[in-house]
Amino acid sequence: MSARSQPAGDEALMRAALAEARKGLGKTGPNPAVGAVISKNGKILSLGWHRGAGKPHAEIEALRNLKNRSLARGATLHVTLEPCSTHGRTPPCTGAIIQAGFARVVFGATDPNPKHAGRAKKILEDVGIQTLGGILGEECSLLNRAWNKWIATGLPFVTAKAGMSLDARIASPPDRRWITSEAARRDAMRLRAECGAVLVGAETVRTDNPQLTIRGLRVKEQPFRAVWSRSGHIPSDCHLLTDEHRDRTIVYKGKPLAAVLQDLGKRGVQHVLIEGGGKTLGEALDRRLIDRIVFYIAPVLLGGPTPALGGHGVPSNESALQLKNPTYRRIGPDLRVEGEIHP
Repeated sequence: MSARSQPAGDEALMRAALAEARKGLGKTGPNPAVGAVISKNGKILSLGWHRGAGKPHAEIEALRNLKNRSLARGATLHVTLEPCSTHGRTPPCTGAIIQAGFARVVFGATDPNPKHAGRAKKILEDVGIQTLGGILGEECSLLNRAWNKWIATGLPFVTAKAGMSLDARIASPPDRRWITSEAARRDAMRLRAECGAVLVGAETVRTDNPQLTIRGLRVKEQPFRAVWSRSGHIPSDCHLLTDEHRDRTIVYKGKPLAAVLQDLGKRGVQHVLIEGGGKTLGEALDRRLIDRIVFYIAPVLLGGPTPALGGHGVPSNESALQLKNPTYRRIGPDLRVEGEIHP
């Protein structure tokens, strides 16, 4: 018997919806990534995920993927985020859910917008649809942590990424361009693809002449390439000012790093990836602007004066920033360390 034909409970069906939602990561901005599953008696009838702003939401995609629309009557809908209840670029999903005749709706995360939170549940229950929220709520919320922060504060979620040696150095010898392995760099490219902007300091541009583009992956558009600079001067012939994506480059002159992030948030950027160098990452750490770190650590010792994190540092061990639920994963010969910052 296939997994698709086996009866499943709420958590299993929500995990299927989460798998659908992950297909939309990096593709749906300024909307969240959402997945949906339609089932009867625990058996999956249809799947759907939101493919991009202005396109049908996950619930509508799942309805369209039914072999027969009448199968929705009396069925259960699992969706990773509380269904939308207001008219945006598309009509509210609550209306389509009611019209389709669902008997039960189960959602994971509640809408973080206080104007909308809990509204769908009331609308659906008022017409007799049994509604249950919070199933795998933490996992569903984590999927859209950048969107959640942006909706609540207008500020982007900030991930600090660095590839470094075992002794936390980021400047490789002249005859070695990369510190980490090709496998780690591929993983970092997928991380970049989830972000709306990549931010570096001007010194990184002058030293490395990076492209800061997404390569080898299909994306809706290239992220903004933000350069934080005191003087505003970067080489006129650098990739960021001359390549085909030069209109996606923004040079910030003499602005505090917090103001740079505020401006990116106003431009609709929900997730910023700070890729360095050490001065920029150190400033972000000192100013408590980092929400998450993803560090790739290669099993090499380099020494030298260029640390992965500069800045002033913390005054004591007690005031050190802690990682919340850190994860450690081996990628090729390297170690990937990830965790959210817990002040």
